[in-house]
Amino acid sequence: MTGWVGNVRVIVILEFDVRPADGKDTAMGIIRSGDRLFDISVPVAVIGAGACGCSAALAANERGAGVLMIERDDPPAGSTSLSGGQIPASGTRLQKAAGIDDTPEDFAEEILEKARHQTDAEMALAVSRGSTVTVDWLVDTYGAPLEVLTDFFYPGHKKHRMHGTPNRDGAELLACLLEAVSREGIDMLTAAVATDLYADEDGKVTGVRIRRPDGSREDVGCGALVLACNGFGGNPEMVREYIPEIADALYFGHAGNKGDAVKWGLELGADIADMGSYQGHGAVATPHNTHIGWPSITEGGIMVNTDGKRFSHENRGYSEQAIEVIRQPGNFAWTIFNETAHNVAMQFNHQRESVEAGAVRVAETLDQLVEITELPEDALAETIAEVNDILAGRKTDPFGRDFGGKAPLEPPYYTVKVTGALFHTQGGLAIDPEARVLRRGTRQPLPNLFAGGGAARGLTGPSCWGYTSGAGLMTATTLGRLGGEGAAAIVS
Repeated sequence: MTGWVGNVRVIVILEFDVRPADGKDTAMGIIRSGDRLFDISVPVAVIGAGACGCSAALAANERGAGVLMIERDDPPAGSTSLSGGQIPASGTRLQKAAGIDDTPEDFAEEILEKARHQTDAEMALAVSRGSTVTVDWLVDTYGAPLEVLTDFFYPGHKKHRMHGTPNRDGAELLACLLEAVSREGIDMLTAAVATDLYADEDGKVTGVRIRRPDGSREDVGCGALVLACNGFGGNPEMVREYIPEIADALYFGHAGNKGDAVKWGLELGADIADMGSYQGHGAVATPHNTHIGWPSITEGGIMVNTDGKRFSHENRGYSEQAIEVIRQPGNFAWTIFNETAHNVAMQFNHQRESVEAGAVRVAETLDQLVEITELPEDALAETIAEVNDILAGRKTDPFGRDFGGKAPLEPPYYTVKVTGALFHTQGGLAIDPEARVLRRGTRQPLPNLFAGGGAARGLTGPSCWGYTSGAGLMTATTLGRLGGEGAAAIVS
């Protein structure tokens, strides 16, 4: 039976195996399939319907493979909808039209620089080259309304290579991708939690077990599987095991990121890597739980602690700034920026949400800023004066930050009380440049298993400081596309 959720066609399997509900919604394990015959089978199954899953499904469908998407949410949401909706890529058609001279090789080198050369150089180049194809593909084939952002640089990027939707919003991007899935007639199960994989003794995946909200079970066979179910940020036990430094921070990602892909992969004998790696964010408004647009920092904004003092190089990256903020008294800081920075940040839906929530406060004078923040006036005045001296070139920043000739920090002052948060994990299944999951020890690919996005090892290296802005969506869309292509090739 078929139906629709929003604009996406979904299918309901009427013949299923009903078991008592166990209350679990996370991966349980691998069921050895033997000669099991499934009531329904599809050539390619994709677990997850975010940017990675949609890209995988569209790519496999293009190559003539039947696809079934399996998604726990109803309607689909996930990490993509929480993001800023921007995909970095180099050498794209949109970049060339804007007169931007950039190459994937230059981008790959910048990725390696950001990760202190502690990530896989082959994968960095493969993903950088693949992202060029992916962005052009999404725009030209599926009408994704992307444009190049040219009025500021994210940390880690030396060229304008961020491609964003009109509102710079991940939910907007996901809506476009889901609409493309709908137009292509790709089938999807929603409110369907994948709990187990069926596999033979060689590690070949033969099917997926799904649990419904009422506790019923459905078993679907498949010829190839793409894991697009993100990381393990929503699993406190795994976060505490692998990333203890961020375990007590606010988790600002999707609750469904339970580490299922890692659990299944380990049981299948897959290799994992960089499990201590993650993308944080150092500017989540508290207690509002919105996050501010990063141009508030890139355009000359600063952060101060309860002593009214700066404590870090704020613009190294929003990921590493998370742990810097968490280390401050009370686990928070005040972001202070000028009107120019605020106006640039207002391009982003997240900034507008923060304004609407009342998180962004405006002070016409230093006295008003002190009243809002309750910071010591003398210390705050001294900090702002020092920053303006640095901006004017009269002093060198003690944290090594180059403010790049931005406008002075002067009234009206904009300020937000922020905390640091974990957005998504970057460690995961080891894959090759074709998004094939690799075996532990031999590093040979498993027979028919692919992974992308948060399910796979990212390009960040061993920690948070190597995260290149936008890398989450870049690996989601690019590895999703490559995984979909590879899965289709296996079943053709």
